[in-house]
Amino acid sequence: MKLLISACLLGTCCRYDGASKPHPLAAALAAEHQLVPLCPEQLGGLATPRMPAERQGERVVTRNGGDVTDAYRRGAEEALRLCRLLGCEAAVFKERSPSCGCGAVYDGTFSGVLTDGNGVTAALLLANGIPVYGESRMEELLK
Repeated sequence: MKLLISACLLGTCCRYDGASKPHPLAAALAAEHQLVPLCPEQLGGLATPRMPAERQGERVVTRNGGDVTDAYRRGAEEALRLCRLLGCEAAVFKERSPSCGCGAVYDGTFSGVLTDGNGVTAALLLANGIPVYGESRMEELLK
């Protein structure tokens, strides 16, 4: 199966803080599936490193109050375009991210509190019928 995957889970230093979050099962996933790494925030035009951001309803705002919603939407649209163009059947994304989070994201207060919801990219993919797995569910995609 061909899968979109958050590039940070493969060790790419693309997170807001310039770091990565390599996942211990990523190599096993790559051995069984064709992976297409991406960072929707970078695809949307945001730099690395960048100011931390969280969802506040339909908006995405940075810790200092900047509105980065348009960049997050552009990145989501590019991720969907790549998914369709390359025939990806699902996505494996970094949990809690304002772009990639699936099921829970930070609540927009920058206090570390989670709330039910999806990141901008995860929401767009799900709305278009593309299954999205958080990294804690990666094992479900392994034989």
